[in-house]
Amino acid sequence: MNELLGVFQSFRRILCVCPCCGEIVRMSDLHLKYSGKSPKTWLDKYELQLFALQEKEEVFEAKEAEMRKKARERGRNKVPLMIRKCLCSEFKKLEYDPYDMKAIMDPVDFVVFDGLNDGKQVRSITLLSKTRNPKTRKITDSIKTTISKGNYNWKVARITTTGKVKFEN
Repeated sequence: MNELLGVFQSFRRILCVCPCCGEIVRMSDLHLKYSGKSPKTWLDKYELQLFALQEKEEVFEAKEAEMRKKARERGRNKVPLMIRKCLCSEFKKLEYDPYDMKAIMDPVDFVVFDGLNDGKQVRSITLLSKTRNPKTRKITDSIKTTISKGNYNWKVARITTTGKVKFEN
């Protein structure tokens, strides 16, 4: 190893004259080129394989976005079927978009924001309850009565960075 280092250090002591401009340069500063064809080494083969792999990755990345988009669409198409399968038979008859249904589960099971998934405007809000329990039924009936009488309001709560809750009118 020391011998090899000595050879490279001796290149700094060998001076050359440039045939084009006549400038004196050190041999260690030269950028040597070989015009003939050199034999391939394992490193050359590795670099070729690496380049081929990079090209394949680029092709895959171009296809990946489309594949992911199609997978999302397939998944979104399955959601309504899955939701309808989970709903009781009475709810299945309703013509609501399953993406408009938000589960609360207590005291009502779902809130339906009809038109929410369209992204245009919510046309109506419906509370759905599938319970047959007399105790829960009493609560849902009181909610229905409260809404019928108009005893409700809209408040927006904002939580500050300090953790305080502020209500907007």
